Amino acid sequence: MRLINKFGKTTIATSMVAATILGVANVSFASDSSASLDENAQGQQGQDRAIAFGNTKNPKNVIFMVSDGMGPSFNTAYRYYKNKSGAKTLKPTAFDKYLKGTNRTYPNDPKENVTDSAAGGTAFATGHKTYNGAISVDTNKKPVKSVLEQAKEQGKSTGLVITAELTDATPSVYAAHIDSRDKKDDIAQQFYKDRINGQHKVDVMLGGGSKYFGKNNGNLDKKFKRDGYDLVSNKSELNNSQSNKVLGTFSEKDMPLQIDAPKSNPLLVDMENSALNKLSKNNKGFFLMVEGASIDKAAHPNDITGVMSEMSGFETAFDNAINYAETHKDTLVVATADHSTGGLSIAKGKDYKWNPEAIHKMKHSGMYMTKQIVAGKDPEKVINEGYGINFPSQQLDKVKEAAKELHKLPKEGKGEKDEKVVAQTTKLQNAIQKPINDESHTGWTTNGHTGVDVNTYAYGPGSSKFKGNMENTQSAKNIFDFFKKDITSNQNQQ
Repeated sequence: MRLINKFGKTTIATSMVAATILGVANVSFASDSSASLDENAQGQQGQDRAIAFGNTKNPKNVIFMVSDGMGPSFNTAYRYYKNKSGAKTLKPTAFDKYLKGTNRTYPNDPKENVTDSAAGGTAFATGHKTYNGAISVDTNKKPVKSVLEQAKEQGKSTGLVITAELTDATPSVYAAHIDSRDKKDDIAQQFYKDRINGQHKVDVMLGGGSKYFGKNNGNLDKKFKRDGYDLVSNKSELNNSQSNKVLGTFSEKDMPLQIDAPKSNPLLVDMENSALNKLSKNNKGFFLMVEGASIDKAAHPNDITGVMSEMSGFETAFDNAINYAETHKDTLVVATADHSTGGLSIAKGKDYKWNPEAIHKMKHSGMYMTKQIVAGKDPEKVINEGYGINFPSQQLDKVKEAAKELHKLPKEGKGEKDEKVVAQTTKLQNAIQKPINDESHTGWTTNGHTGVDVNTYAYGPGSSKFKGNMENTQSAKNIFDFFKKDITSNQNQQ
């Protein structure tokens, strides 16, 4: 078994979580002009809140939230996780009330019928199905317009908030056009160089991936600063940012999982709040994409502790977005996933039981502990500091042995991209996580993606357009239709 980021460079880090730049001329976009805009009914769920919208039928603002890798079993598991052990009735999560339908996630790929994040993101950002690895280009590698670009053309403010690298697949599909998601330096260059009406495409960029904006890629951060952007690298600086335009990179690569993050780092909800404060100053409205990317990052190595931590962070951000929409009647909130990851099973073995209480006791994720040991820290100390449940001595011996074998490999001339290093790092993480997966009765079927339909949640004007089982392209088509109406009036006034 191996854990490799299929379309990215294989490193020790990526093993644990799994040419030419195309121009942007002649960009096209998909639209469903035949769809009805009748939004008088919001459905049985959330009817009490829908009443407040009066005659507002078309959103001026859109908050589109992506829970990367979050399949339906994740939502169910999180409901168990949120409730007390032994509860006879499970209280709903923040998501449950706003369930509208499901999305079909398959790509348009001649070799594969299960999507990656690039093809999935391109679908709900542009309305076009494409091949795995493509960043907002169609199957002929022709650029296709994103809803963010449409928003910017209409004078709206735009934002990308993410817990992974800003150049990761999902944020990239909104502001770049390139044939391969691997070309992260080129993607960052497009973020800076490509303009709409003489302006940068994205006003607020918050996430990880500082390495793609620094000196090794043309000092893009300094160029953004000269163009009026605040540069921030921690929570305090973000809170003190005064400009309506900001580039925040809070880690060299992906941001740490919520359970492992230092207090100096902003959480997803912190970044979302900062973005909303800045974007909402534009009377023409805004488009904001918020991604809980690390649900997927933790699911690839089957890290249930990391998954539940990131689910909690995404739920907080979703609830915060709903609260914003309740007081800004012209705002639509949509949350969905690009695919499911890992094939999460709630209960494994012969017992009809899943035990989230064990997960609650964990102090760090398996990903974090693996990185610590890879960096040379004592395995026993790392396990004692990270585990909240009993760690069998025999299993600790297996962790020590896996770490010993891993540390031998560089001496043999094996670099971090070497397949043996990747395989051994995966073996180490599996050994670390086995006790928590066993104690919680958590099962997994794969280290990759699955092809299941994913849930869609929505609230606000236009939310009924997301009902039923839809192609993942329909999200973009709906938003294009909304933005074609070019609602610039203050709809908060009845």
